[in-house]
Amino acid sequence: MVVSSDSDLLRPIQIVIGDLGKRVGVLAPTPNKHPSRSLAKTATFIKHIRPNVLAACQFPPVLSDAEGVFHKPASW
Repeated sequence: MVVSSDSDLLRPIQIVIGDLGKRVGVLAPTPNKHPSRSLAKTATFIKHIRPNVLAACQFPPVLSDAEGVFHKPASW
């Protein structure tokens, strides 16, 4: 599984499918954007991640570690 809509991952997907004989699915994380045509043509299958599922998988908006507190960018 590849979580992306970006054609930059086309060559690694081609290698895994062509050279290793494995199936590769693409999970598109953007609800209103389709994966690149090259990914769609090459991947074994394409699925879209529903926005509510994607939101449920994200970290909370505020986290802390040994360095202090940090916030998720508003655009995420």
